[in-house]
Amino acid sequence: MNAFTLKRRAIMLSAVAGASSLLVTGSSDGAHAQATPTTTGGNAGHYRLRIGEISATVLSDGVIGGPPRVYASDAPEAELQDVLRQAFLPSDHLTLNLNTLLIETGGRRILIEAGAGATMGPNGGRIFDNLAAIGLGAADIDTIVISHTHPDHVGNLRTADGGKAFPRATVFVPRADFDFFVGTDPDLSYMPVPAEFRLRFAAAIKSSLEPVMNDIELYDAGTEIVPGLATIVAAGHTPGMATFLVHSGNDQLLLTADLAYHPIVNVDNPWRPGPDRDKDTALSSRRRIFDRAAADRIPVLGFHFPFPGLGRMLKTDGGYAWVPANWQF
Repeated sequence: MNAFTLKRRAIMLSAVAGASSLLVTGSSDGAHAQATPTTTGGNAGHYRLRIGEISATVLSDGVIGGPPRVYASDAPEAELQDVLRQAFLPSDHLTLNLNTLLIETGGRRILIEAGAGATMGPNGGRIFDNLAAIGLGAADIDTIVISHTHPDHVGNLRTADGGKAFPRATVFVPRADFDFFVGTDPDLSYMPVPAEFRLRFAAAIKSSLEPVMNDIELYDAGTEIVPGLATIVAAGHTPGMATFLVHSGNDQLLLTADLAYHPIVNVDNPWRPGPDRDKDTALSSRRRIFDRAAADRIPVLGFHFPFPGLGRMLKTDGGYAWVPANWQF
């Protein structure tokens, strides 16, 4: 166990003991949690919170994942394996959650990210069941705001038969992403995956957006979509990726989209995600937004972080540390 790991654990214990506000940071006491986790179902896939006057619900769309190396492209192999082992994670597969956020404000129901559906494996597409669990359906969504157009963020826009999954929704899409992924035949050679996967990935973006072409509103990051939902420039992962700040009164929640895939490899350790198109620009965006979250003590929602993806960023000598939020009943 290295000095950084020991220091990080001390930081997390201190933060868990003392932090509180919109989210009481920390992690659940796992002293008696000896059972092996399963994926047989039955657990909640929705999580409610409030951001000032805004009612919000994290809705899981399920999980995707892949080889850890994909998400930690510059990690020394021995160090990567050691980090995964210390975190009790498999050495050959990193599971990524799909945490969408529903906010209700100004008489509108706004879904931030649509989720993957079946575009990236069989374990996506759970958002519709989780909407039903809180008494809503796809037709109750007025607006969908997309951070970037990768399939795991737009896949649920299309039904299995090619129709509109959210029949009433206006869909906000970053202009630069639309131009790159839809307006051209995008060069995805930067992605550290097989060529066949890249082809399917590009096709899934266009097919997912095809049914909603007449419902798309293009936006440039840095604008406010509606009062209480601001977009923040976060280019690098894709040409136009945005992150989001939900705000009401003195309360805020920062959504980090794909600035990081998993806190173990991209927050607690500074490794760069392989799917970042421009890795230097993505790194700059990551540091700028993580620094803001840490300095202003803003609660954070990570799209791919373990459900419900809520916690805090702490600044450390070596970079950052992720402190999960306590579960609120």
